[in-house]
Amino acid sequence: MRAELSKALSVFVMTFEKVPVSEDWELRRQVRAAGGRYQVVKNTLAERGAKGTPPESLIQSLAGPTALATTEANPVALAKALSAYAKANPHFQFRAGWVEGRAISLAEIAELVLLPGRQELLAKVMYLAAAPARGVASAMQSVISGLARALDQAVQANKFQQ
Repeated sequence: MRAELSKALSVFVMTFEKVPVSEDWELRRQVRAAGGRYQVVKNTLAERGAKGTPPESLIQSLAGPTALATTEANPVALAKALSAYAKANPHFQFRAGWVEGRAISLAEIAELVLLPGRQELLAKVMYLAAAPARGVASAMQSVISGLARALDQAVQANKFQQ
C-alpha cells in the first residue's frame, strides 16, 4: 500500500456499505477502465501504509468501511467513474479526496467530475489552434473566387480580344 500511495497522483476515500459483490466487481472494472485501482482496506492498515506518503494526512483517523481509489494518470476520469457509480448506489459515497498534492473537499470533487475529459480538452485546443489557419484559408479562397468571377465576367463581356 505504501508503494501505491507514494506513486499515486490522486486518491479518493470512499465509503461502501451494503454494496453487493457483483456490483463491486463492476465498479472495479470501471475504475480499471479509467486507469485507476480500487481496493477495500482496513483502516488501521491503510493508516500504517500511508505513513510517510504524500496523502498521509488524508488517510489518518478513518472510521467505518473504507475503500481507496488511486490513479497515477487522470484524476478526472477516475472521479467520473466513481461518481457515476455513486449516483446508482446511494450507499457508496465520497468521503475525501487528494489530487496532485493537496486535499480537496467534497464540493471540489463534484467540480472535478464536471470537468471535460482529456480527449475533449485536446479536441478543443486543436480546434482553437486551427482557427487562424482556417481564417487565412477562407480569406484566400474568397480572394481567388472573386478573381475567378471577375475573369469570367470579363470573358463574357469579350474584354480579352486580340
